[in-house]
Amino acid sequence: MLKAQYFPYRLKFNFLAGTSRGILKTKLTYFITLSDGVKFGIGECSLFKGLSYDDNSDYENELIEVISKLENEVSISIIIEELKEWPSIQFGIETAFLSFKADNPFYLFDNNFSNQLSGIEINGLVWMGDWEFMYNQLKEKLELGHSCIKIKIGAINFEKELDLLKKIRNEFSEKEVEIRLDANGAFSPKIVVEKLKSLAKYKIHSIEQPIRAKQIKEMKLLCENPIIPIALDEELIGVVDFQKKESLLREIKPQYIILKPALVGGFTGCNEWINLAKSVDINWWITSALESNIGLNAIAQYVASKNNAMPQGLGTGGLFSNNISSPLELRKNRLWYGNSKWDLSLLNL
Repeated sequence: MLKAQYFPYRLKFNFLAGTSRGILKTKLTYFITLSDGVKFGIGECSLFKGLSYDDNSDYENELIEVISKLENEVSISIIIEELKEWPSIQFGIETAFLSFKADNPFYLFDNNFSNQLSGIEINGLVWMGDWEFMYNQLKEKLELGHSCIKIKIGAINFEKELDLLKKIRNEFSEKEVEIRLDANGAFSPKIVVEKLKSLAKYKIHSIEQPIRAKQIKEMKLLCENPIIPIALDEELIGVVDFQKKESLLREIKPQYIILKPALVGGFTGCNEWINLAKSVDINWWITSALESNIGLNAIAQYVASKNNAMPQGLGTGGLFSNNISSPLELRKNRLWYGNSKWDLSLLNL
């Protein structure tokens, strides 16, 4: 008989993580475990407060209902379909089920990454903060050998952010270091063109969500003749219907989309977005949504199965002081599945 359970876990940041939405000190997540007395599986429902489509007061009630369905042997495909309005739970259930069905609960996809044959190139992430904090992060990422840097902007003085970009370009050409920016909707439609023109001087690869989501006409105009190639991120959150996904991409026609499995409906949702993006010649990459190493492992193995050569946003494993010990390790600018052992003792399992 299958036994299912869920429990919350609060991840603690090693530093004050600055975003355009404020400072993050902790990150609440939920784990789902499955066991039949012989086999064990674990997944992570990575709820992102203030951003997740399913961030509401009924969240734990929905988890309780899902656990009941699992123990009553409701088909997993039916459960996933019914969870379209609960994307982070969808992600957790998918990964828990893959984990349970596997011979090794942490071996979810068979590919070169999970078989320790190759690493996944990732971008070096520079968090918001004061100028010195951001610059020190930048130096660290470049010294580690990252050839793709992602910088969160929109929190400090714009001129200081431009100064940071200038320092990069004075030392590294666009062929040596790719710069991605993440504005998290920081600019208003009235000033965004002016801001993009200033940023474009520094040969920017792309900018995520320069204006807030749900401003379709304004975003479409930015993508038609891009000053900087546009990547949609928050714009995808809450779009769960297939036809609406297709309509959104065909209407805006961004240069890129960025997929966070916990925010877009797990791997089922990602597959839909990827297939639609391919049909209209839009490129994509995947980033984590501040998961623990449980969720990060699942995302990394999934990405590796897609053979996308672009740098991915998977460098978040070292953010937390109480993360789950795992074989995931950074070697210069790549994430590898190493030889360390998984240790779930922090979860009291």
